[in-house]
Amino acid sequence: MTVPAAPVPWPGAARCAASFSFDVDAESAMLAVDHGHANRMSAMSHQAYGPLVGVPRILKILARHEITSTFFVPGYTAVRYPDVVRSIVDEGHEIAHHGYLHEAMAGLSAEEEAAILDRGTDALEKVTGIRPVGYRAPMWELNWHSPQLLSDRGFLYDSSLMDADHPYELAVGATSLVEIPIQWALDDWEQYCFIPDFSGTGLIESPAKVGEMWRLEFDAMRAEGACYVLTNHPFLTGRPSRAAALESLVSYVCSLDDVWVTHLGAIAEHVRGLGLAPRSVQRPDPTDF
Repeated sequence: MTVPAAPVPWPGAARCAASFSFDVDAESAMLAVDHGHANRMSAMSHQAYGPLVGVPRILKILARHEITSTFFVPGYTAVRYPDVVRSIVDEGHEIAHHGYLHEAMAGLSAEEEAAILDRGTDALEKVTGIRPVGYRAPMWELNWHSPQLLSDRGFLYDSSLMDADHPYELAVGATSLVEIPIQWALDDWEQYCFIPDFSGTGLIESPAKVGEMWRLEFDAMRAEGACYVLTNHPFLTGRPSRAAALESLVSYVCSLDDVWVTHLGAIAEHVRGLGLAPRSVQRPDPTDF
């Protein structure tokens, strides 16, 4: 059976870690589903709000609180908005891999997925001059062969799985990847996203309700000594009232002197330095169904 991840000791006097991460999907989130969405001018403008307005607003929030974050960027976003992506790097933040066109990975062969990984890496490296060491699968959907593909390409960490409160070393053959878990409750897509004929139910939550939910989860995870990872999309949380709610949360988290607030790459490097025994994640056996 799969063994649960053990708690992680954090640097200095920190009792927990926290990271505010951003998926800069822009138009790619829709185009991957159907290239025909490119013909929807209004829908494309909704997605373009992320890099054009949301990212600059978020960068100002992070600068005011003097914290660094991880921005997961599809390769196509970097190609379409190179100056925006370079501005993220110039502000000292981490750029990590998020596919090329935000392609859904579920069911792809290893060869198909490898081609997307390589295309995305090449695009990010060409724009930023930096080869990403972190990965988050589009739609948070890894295949069982995905960790080996990432390990083969020298990635340090992944942030796509949901089976722990603490980071751990994910066994990949004779090597390992640092896994930094996420969860649906700490994603703004479920709270704010509505695009007609594409995503959402039409219910768009109040930022006050969302901020309360995220703070409650933070307080509980802090009590567990866990790793709190919030995922926001600039085209959603970059909107003014939502950005204000995010900043309120950031301010609260940063006010606590026992919380290590940093980007995911730093968390992964810390975990790797602990020399933890790799943990296997086992595929369900069809013979047991």
